[in-house]
Amino acid sequence: MRTFLIIRLETLGNVAMTVPVISSLSRRYPQDRFVVVAKKDLGAMFYGLPNVEFLEAKWRRSKEKIRLLSQLEAIHADAVFDLQDRFSTRLICAFLRLSGVKVYSVRYGRWSKRWMTLVGAKRRKALMTEFDRYRAAFQRAGLETDDAFLSIPENKEAQASVTSLFGEKKGHWVGVAPFAKSKSNMLPYKVTKQLIRKLAEKPNTRVFLFGAGAVESEMLSQWAGLHKQVESVAGRLKLSEELELMRRLEWMVCMDSANQHLSSLVGLRAVSIWCGTHPKIGFMGWKQNPEDIIQHSELACRPCTMHGTNHCRFFNYACKQITSKQIVEHIYE
Repeated sequence: MRTFLIIRLETLGNVAMTVPVISSLSRRYPQDRFVVVAKKDLGAMFYGLPNVEFLEAKWRRSKEKIRLLSQLEAIHADAVFDLQDRFSTRLICAFLRLSGVKVYSVRYGRWSKRWMTLVGAKRRKALMTEFDRYRAAFQRAGLETDDAFLSIPENKEAQASVTSLFGEKKGHWVGVAPFAKSKSNMLPYKVTKQLIRKLAEKPNTRVFLFGAGAVESEMLSQWAGLHKQVESVAGRLKLSEELELMRRLEWMVCMDSANQHLSSLVGLRAVSIWCGTHPKIGFMGWKQNPEDIIQHSELACRPCTMHGTNHCRFFNYACKQITSKQIVEHIYE
């Protein structure tokens, strides 16, 4: 049995994008062992993969770094895959190389992505997706993958917890995840609140609001309190429960954010809204329909950023001029 160490320390969305590829490896090489390392407790994403283990990495204090390096060395990996290629992961891989372990790093294409943010995507071909970049790293080690992944296995315990909290599904259950890390990736709050109201007014429809962190939880709780059929789940669920709730939804409205990729893990259709970023850079969700992307495709200044920014070079955020009516009409076309 071979052991492979897979390092993708952050972020939530990027770790989620590794799941379809790692799931393929798990199925094609059942005799091998795969250990995934990330900063947060994201093991729920890899639920049901028998030969995949998850290791939470603590990487802030010096003692934590030393402890993590000792843990990784004790794994005695046959090969290491660096799917982030940043200073922290390069440092880890340099240490493991001292033990004679072969390291394969993702070719992230930062220059090509940066170039697209400078010249725009309007007349440019789409870049390689993140999934293909991950797959290419494994292929260099002789590990083949496929695109058969549809969803992670059902977590019965988490499903029971979701049922006890929200009851059996009746009518239409839909999700809205209005937040992102950067201002350029979010719609104005006014538009978001209009969207929630219009969805809540649809007959026999229950709306769930998704978010993370104390600030988002407080805002979503206030917005949910304005409508009877709207409920905020921000800060209330474990990741496993959140995924199982998503599995019961009919669709999710989200920004270019982690929730797009979490939706893909359970086969949920995501209506994604792209403002400052652009799907041509390669961050579109696994097997999501391009027709479900809402964006200003005619703007020559897009994308102005790879992941998100809090600044607009023209000071008008023209990319965010999307109305709640456009979104609702797309959903109910």
